[in-house]
Amino acid sequence: MTRLLTLRIAREEDVVNARQRARQVCEALGVDAQGQTRLATALSEICRNAFRYAGGGTVEFALDVDNASLSITISDQGPGIPHLQAVLDGSYRSSTGMGIGIMGTRRLVDEFDIRSARGSGTVVTLRKHLQGHRVAAGDIGRIVDRLARQAATAHDEAEYQNHELLAALAELTQRQDELGRLNAELQDTNRGVLALYAELDQKAETLQRADAMKSKFLSNMSHEFQTPLNSILALTRLLLDRVDGDLQPEQEKQVKFVRSAAQHLSELVHDLLDLAKVEAGKITIRPSSFTVNDVFGALRGLIRPLQQRDTVTLVFDNADGLPPLFSDEGKIAQILRNYLSNALKFTERGEVRVSASADAEGMVCFEVRDTGVGIAREDQSRLFLEFGQVPNPLQGRERGTGLGLSLSKRLAELLGGSVGVRSEPGVGSTFWVRVPAVLPGCAPTTSDASGASSPTVLVVDDEQTARYVLRRCLTSLGCSVMEAASGEDALQRAAADQPDLILLDLRMPDMLGTEVLARLKRERTTADIPVIIATSQLLDDSERQRLSNHAVAILSKGRIGEDDGNREIRRAIDAAGVTLPA
Repeated sequence: MTRLLTLRIAREEDVVNARQRARQVCEALGVDAQGQTRLATALSEICRNAFRYAGGGTVEFALDVDNASLSITISDQGPGIPHLQAVLDGSYRSSTGMGIGIMGTRRLVDEFDIRSARGSGTVVTLRKHLQGHRVAAGDIGRIVDRLARQAATAHDEAEYQNHELLAALAELTQRQDELGRLNAELQDTNRGVLALYAELDQKAETLQRADAMKSKFLSNMSHEFQTPLNSILALTRLLLDRVDGDLQPEQEKQVKFVRSAAQHLSELVHDLLDLAKVEAGKITIRPSSFTVNDVFGALRGLIRPLQQRDTVTLVFDNADGLPPLFSDEGKIAQILRNYLSNALKFTERGEVRVSASADAEGMVCFEVRDTGVGIAREDQSRLFLEFGQVPNPLQGRERGTGLGLSLSKRLAELLGGSVGVRSEPGVGSTFWVRVPAVLPGCAPTTSDASGASSPTVLVVDDEQTARYVLRRCLTSLGCSVMEAASGEDALQRAAADQPDLILLDLRMPDMLGTEVLARLKRERTTADIPVIIATSQLLDDSERQRLSNHAVAILSKGRIGEDDGNREIRRAIDAAGVTLPA
């Protein structure tokens, strides 16, 4: 370490001289103007503290040739700094401003060191790295001579600081002008952004209106189409049943074509109506408790008419070990029905297998796996889009609406779940839907808010599909449902389980509903159970009168599932004296 210069701080003017000397030393060592100003400012601040709080001190400039750095040490014999650590932490507050200068100085130099003890004074070391300005040992003498010849006066330093101030003001003015230009550009940009937001809001509002109009159009169109379609299907059914006479083979073929086209259009209308309800937020979630086997049992009856190839086997895996679900059974069944319909259409031989599994996260995953034509990876992303159909060898023979999978995706999302597919051309496809076992925001319950328990209803019908539809309707009303597939089974369950209400079909293979009703009323244990007849049979006035002697109401199964039919079930249950949950 080579000493270059030593100064004493005894007067106010010495502080100014020390600042000027710091600038001269830096200039001699090749430090740029900004570096000179930073180091001179830091030194003057520490020298001023030494003069103000310690009555004076000593400043020593030294050069470290090996490490290429300038070291300035300011020492005094004052009382020391009692709260040094608090000052360095920035937490010390003084009415005289003591500590603020030290914190500012630390940010102006490359290295800063301070040592202070009560009654022993303070030593501060400032270091400036001479990057790119390494000084040779032979130049040190020349630098010392130069500094010795340079005078240090307060007048010169004040003049230099004036020049610095003028330069700083000029730079500040330039930056202020630049800031003004930037503000003007920013204001123009803000106006553009505001105009863009206004345009986006207008377009969003237009899109909302268009979407609402589309949903309204789809809903109205679907309802308007449904009435003539039902008439076409009913009339073709009458023709095929030979109600008004026999048909020629060619006529029967033509009627079947008409009926097939009407059924296809009816499916499209139903899907459009469901999509319109989902988009409008008007679809209703009806949670109830059920098991996976309940869903599989209902699907067997619903899908059987679609199974037209003897070369394809439909398999439902056993799901006895799975936990019960509390969700919308109808919507899960609708998703699986769409999957199964597609699988049976596009599988020529092999099997279609339906399975389910549960995981530790409380989710249940249903899978429909087939051995059909399969789907290429690049086409799979289009499957769940509206009208998204993938060309395949069976496309000409097996047509679809292109809405089933899109609707399935929307329904799964409503239930808090998701859908997906795994497929390979020529191997087959696996479509899956994953839903929470308990519908988010709901909890299984068997009682209403007032504590009244859910009524238990025994549904008696030999048709699995009919039992499924009735169970869906009753669970949506808050009922707990039991099932019986025969008259004998109904009599045993009614006696053993004592349901609050019985819904009874009239036509069953083993026993007519009229006989079941008569035996129920003869037995003391079941005589008081109210019975509602649910039948698709056309009854004349005398038959209705005889049944009304023992049944509280007679319903048409053909209307169950429709809004009017469901209201009739509610009225019939009320007439039976059974209280539904609120």
